[in-house]
Amino acid sequence: MKLLLCLCLAFALTLAQDHHGQKDDHHGHHGDHHGGANLIDCCKGVEMDAATENEEGIPYFFKGQFLYKGFSGKAELSNESFAELDDHHHLGHVDAAFRMHFKDDPTHHNRIFFFLDNKVFAYYQHKLEEGYPKDISEVFPGIPDHLDAAVECPEPDCDEDSVIFFKEDEIYHFNIKDKKVHEKTFKNMPNCTVAFRFLDHYYCFHGHKFSKFDPKTGEVHGKYPKETRDYFVRCPKFSDDSDHLERERCSHVHLDAITSDDAGNIYAFRGHHFIREDPDKNMTVDTIENAFKELHSDVDAVFSYQDHLYMIKDDQIYVYRVGEPHTHLDGYPKPVKEELGIEGPIEAAFVCADHHIVHIIKDEHMYEVDMSVTPRVVKAQVPLSLLKKVDAAMCGPQGVTVVVGNHFYRFASPMIFVAGRMMPRQHRVSRELLGCDH
Repeated sequence: MKLLLCLCLAFALTLAQDHHGQKDDHHGHHGDHHGGANLIDCCKGVEMDAATENEEGIPYFFKGQFLYKGFSGKAELSNESFAELDDHHHLGHVDAAFRMHFKDDPTHHNRIFFFLDNKVFAYYQHKLEEGYPKDISEVFPGIPDHLDAAVECPEPDCDEDSVIFFKEDEIYHFNIKDKKVHEKTFKNMPNCTVAFRFLDHYYCFHGHKFSKFDPKTGEVHGKYPKETRDYFVRCPKFSDDSDHLERERCSHVHLDAITSDDAGNIYAFRGHHFIREDPDKNMTVDTIENAFKELHSDVDAVFSYQDHLYMIKDDQIYVYRVGEPHTHLDGYPKPVKEELGIEGPIEAAFVCADHHIVHIIKDEHMYEVDMSVTPRVVKAQVPLSLLKKVDAAMCGPQGVTVVVGNHFYRFASPMIFVAGRMMPRQHRVSRELLGCDH
């Protein structure tokens, strides 16, 4: 079985019907090259064939002729991003993939390699490198055809810059410099059907489970295997033995919204759940349905103002009085346009302490709205100088925290955030913001 991801399949099904496809067999012999996708219950999973990152660090997952970008992206045809993969109709689906990230090898640095049956394709910025596809044996001598998985392993993660290839129970370490192959046995690992390097960790996917492993030894430390859908996708229900707090703290799915209230509590929202951290750093996890039942799930932005949480979903805004339990105010939801003077949906919003200005991020701009006056109208509009995409943002004692994917950045003030010319240091959301210990 391949990597199980819950990704919205309605788009994939539509594409499949449009192209009158049939399902691939294990090595991808298509009845029709635009083979179809079965209607699958979301979060029961799609069996992925390969995984890698692109040059910007965005995860790419492949299934048949489909490509999923990110951990909750819709399916699109892979030939829309990598056109030449469609030119070889006799080849199967993508068996394995990795991004070469070895600075000492400028010829191949930042190239994405795809393995299909006995061929390898090399792309740079979505363009096929001259002379490809080639036989796997020509580019990676000693590596077999019809691979199960592959993952890059730069120094010092491996002793030397290497690529680790997986086929059934065989594991091959390919040295980039001398092109020698060292076969190894990872005794503590199951057979990997997808291997993935993400945030400097190495993951082996096998069925519904995944394990984080040491690329030198194959050793698996900690409580593994874990449920794939607990950490790599957004699903409303999880396995009975899941540690819900650990799952939310360590998930790789980006946050939808984050804010801190006047008492110093931090709320981080993702999908159907949210984490609350009190001023003493104690964390709890709950469902949005339970604490904010009118919202159900999936908020776009949240900000705190005068002991109230303003929660935005699509083009509607909900307001709750902070407390236990949170109290939903009568008369809400209202249109975002009516309440804030700007059309929804929006990407993020935050208010800094002792100020009446809500800073709203939408379409690569930051808008300012004065909450102390009515009717509320946009006072200023400033383009973002450094970040073109923002998932969540909040303001606190450390300045403005801006979340983008799996990372966050801190800016001393809203003005530095929008007008700065130098990117601040990058931090990891799971470890440095939510306190995941692995």
